[in-house]
Amino acid sequence: MSEKEPGAVSVPEEPASVLSERLKERIYASLTVLAVLIGLVEGRHVDHTGAVLAVAVTALGLWSATLVADLQARPVAHGRRLDRDDVRHVLFTSSPLLSVAVGPIVLVGLSAAGVLELRTALWVAIGTEVAALAAWGYLGGRRIGSGPLRATVTAALNTLIGLVVVAVKLLAGH
Repeated sequence: MSEKEPGAVSVPEEPASVLSERLKERIYASLTVLAVLIGLVEGRHVDHTGAVLAVAVTALGLWSATLVADLQARPVAHGRRLDRDDVRHVLFTSSPLLSVAVGPIVLVGLSAAGVLELRTALWVAIGTEVAALAAWGYLGGRRIGSGPLRATVTAALNTLIGLVVVAVKLLAGH
């Protein structure tokens, strides 16, 4: 095992490939939920129940599609039947697809409780998803040993990606 670069950030002792799979799923789900949130904020007749259902169904749909694809691809790729460890692995690596819905659903719940307006809750959810992309960029930069400035540049690029998704969705309409 090679030594880490100075300034690199350590992460839990999962194999890098598993961490990579989980993060890939989380980022993919963030970008998808981001597009759904923009659609909701632009919608004329969205209510709390509809917003929660849209986010939850999106996350469940992504997760289900990933499960089906991964569970079908593994036997082909590995030339053997799936065992419990395979299924556990697929469930573990795909779980971030579900977790991405938690923040927006909590914010919509706060809105339903009267803490903030629904459109505000949706915009805050959009902001937190873009901020999460920035955080992953920063963490990735630090993880590979980049200094704070270079990691911040990576975070800014990830933020730009999130903002492009927002802009394209706003320009295209829903």
